[in-house]
Amino acid sequence: MAALKEYESISANLNAFLDLIAYSEGTAHIGDQDGYNVLVGSTPKHPILFDDYSHHPNILNHALDSTAAGRGQIIHGTWERVAAKLGLRDFGPENQDRAMRELVKEREALEDVEAGRIADAIHKCCEEWASFPGGDSGQHENQLDTLLATYRTLGGTIAAEAS
Repeated sequence: MAALKEYESISANLNAFLDLIAYSEGTAHIGDQDGYNVLVGSTPKHPILFDDYSHHPNILNHALDSTAAGRGQIIHGTWERVAAKLGLRDFGPENQDRAMRELVKEREALEDVEAGRIADAIHKCCEEWASFPGGDSGQHENQLDTLLATYRTLGGTIAAEAS
């Protein structure tokens, strides 16, 4: 469950979407911190974790050429920009969620999430999260049908299936 829900009142749809990002990025349920301390390249059988939430770890995985970290696999440069914009002082779970929410908002998908237009939100966010279908990163993409079914199991509501 998104940590932000414990600190701020967020909708069930936004909570489910943040959880869906973690599911899609493969970080949900890795380690004992529900993915918040996961570095890019982790797998459930081979977790690569960090233990200092005071800052984004900024550890380059040379094999993947990425500094992605945390539940939402936010790269260091993106984190620095969003953290400065929002005044976030650490890379703790609730701030990771705040940054993910801001990235969804910047992709103009927050209203879609709140309205249950999840396929639209996923499409708008596919350049932010490479595991969402439709991007051009060349990384593994999850199937839209799988993501929508998972979103429902995470407690999200999908608007009439017309979009």
